[in-house]
Amino acid sequence: MITKQFNSVLKISVITLVCLAVFSCNQGANSENFEMSKVDITDDYAAVEDREHKDFLFNQSEIKAPTDLKIIKSANVRYKVKSVKSSTQKIKQFSSMYSAYISDLRFENSLYSIENRFTIKVPKEYFDELLDSINGVVEFIEHENITTKDVSEEFVDLEARLKTKLEVKKRYETILRKNAKTVKDILATEEKLRIIQEEIESAQGRLKFLSNKVAYSTIQVDLYETVEYKEEPENYSKTFLAKTKEGFSFGWDIVQGLILGIIHIWPLVLLGLLVFLYLKKRIRK
Repeated sequence: MITKQFNSVLKISVITLVCLAVFSCNQGANSENFEMSKVDITDDYAAVEDREHKDFLFNQSEIKAPTDLKIIKSANVRYKVKSVKSSTQKIKQFSSMYSAYISDLRFENSLYSIENRFTIKVPKEYFDELLDSINGVVEFIEHENITTKDVSEEFVDLEARLKTKLEVKKRYETILRKNAKTVKDILATEEKLRIIQEEIESAQGRLKFLSNKVAYSTIQVDLYETVEYKEEPENYSKTFLAKTKEGFSFGWDIVQGLILGIIHIWPLVLLGLLVFLYLKKRIRK
């Protein structure tokens, strides 16, 4: 009996150990598979990240700075010169050399200074060259303010809107030509076309304005020269030459007045002449 019980316990123990060994092997295999899978996923993610980073760098290298920028350039300058008249003539010569023109001019002469203010419209490619040429004829630069305004975004937006409106206009024209049958439909379509046409003309006008502002830069030039202060006289004495001119002028005015007076009373003059001749004839008889 004891031997049978011992054998039973031994069998149970062996079976238990075998089960534990098998379970431990399965757990180890699962753990190893999990770790391998985890490593594989991590490696793949790192590769994707690296590839995305390389693609980003490649795309960044392909991006180029825009070359067709719409820039409005303008300058406001004030210079002291030795002679306003001669400096203005030289600047006009420079302007003609660079295909520029003077749009307006204002000359001022006071007891303290002589000033000349004018605006130059110059092609954008000659803006810097013309400014450098003007700097060569001045004595002192009081100030130079140069500003730039980028209207590229507005320009592109207007072009896109204009393209869309032109396409819409074509569709309305197609509707008017093919689908509008009744008078009501025709009038409604024509009204839409009128509104679209006004918007197109407005966009085209704005584009033309921006194009002109971009093509021609503006330089506002203010030249001045200082003069010796002289008090303004309270009264002016006329010279002999001035008095002589006034005398001739006064005499001529009298002659004109006499001639015009005789012309105005010519009937009386004629009548008086006839009476005089008649009386003279009677006296002789």
